[in-house]
Amino acid sequence: MRRLLGIDYGQARIGVAGSDEIGLMAHPVETVHVRQVADPLVRLAEICEQRRVDLVVVGMPFRMDGTEGTAAEKVGSFIKKLRKVLPEGVEIVTHDERLTTVEAQAQLHAAGRTVKNSRDVIDQAAAVVILQHYMDAHPDLG
Repeated sequence: MRRLLGIDYGQARIGVAGSDEIGLMAHPVETVHVRQVADPLVRLAEICEQRRVDLVVVGMPFRMDGTEGTAAEKVGSFIKKLRKVLPEGVEIVTHDERLTTVEAQAQLHAAGRTVKNSRDVIDQAAAVVILQHYMDAHPDLG
C-alpha cells in the first residue's frame, strides 16, 4: 500500500494532507506556516519520514485555460527544492489544483464554518481536495 502526502503550496502557508492506511481517503495533517518554522522544506521532509510517505502529490496551479503562469513557476521551483530534502525514494507528482480552494471552502461552509473561522484549516482542506482528486483518478495506487 502506497503512503501518499498531498501538498497545497503557498508562500505563507503550506497545507498538508495524508492518505489513510488503506489508500481510500485523504485527511488533513497540518498547516506549515512558512514564517513560523526554521525551514518549511525540512518540516515537510520530517512529515514524509514520520508517515513513511513514498509519493507526494503537489497541487499545480494552472490557469483556467490550462496554461502555466507565474504561480505554476513558483510551485515548480518549490518542487525542485523539496526534491533535494525528501527521503530517498520519495516520488513527487503534480496534480491540477484549479478551484480546489473554492471546493475546500464550500466543504468547510457546508460543515458550518465561516470564511473567518476557516482560515486556520483552509490550506489543509485544499490539500485534502488535491490528494483525494489524485487518489480518485489513480485507483490502482493501493
